[in-house]
Amino acid sequence: MERIFAPWRIRYVLAPKPKECVFCTAPKENRDRENLILYRGKTCYVIMNRNPYNPGHVMVNPYRHIPSIEDMTEEEIVEAMKLVRLSLKAIREVMNPDGFNVGVNIGKVAGAGIAAHLHIHVVPRWNGDTSFMPVLADVQVIPEALEETYDKLYPAFHKH
Repeated sequence: MERIFAPWRIRYVLAPKPKECVFCTAPKENRDRENLILYRGKTCYVIMNRNPYNPGHVMVNPYRHIPSIEDMTEEEIVEAMKLVRLSLKAIREVMNPDGFNVGVNIGKVAGAGIAAHLHIHVVPRWNGDTSFMPVLADVQVIPEALEETYDKLYPAFHKH
């Protein structure tokens, strides 16, 4: 068996798991870089995924703790879509992907990791990004540290 070492993951594995919703607590703190919050709007914000499918994977979240799109106000829906558009523009400018997946998983059965707090995934995609690693070894390789990706994306989110 071949081993792939990712020693930075031990911080996540050993860290105490929060009792409160991370999507509720992160925007209340004044630590946007540490919490990977790229942009704050009036009703929604953009945060990087700590366990990304690909580099640059972000999520658009309402500040309110709601589980589904039908719980959103008109103002939240409009701002969420504007932030999805901003995310596409910023990621495209900085990372030059070949395409995107944009989606919402509503409920645990649909794959929502945090089912109680709605979030919209924006995942950049590149031709060939499903390399042999996830197919043959059930391993995903993220080639860049989250903080480095954050530092690249943050300026692009604030110039549009």
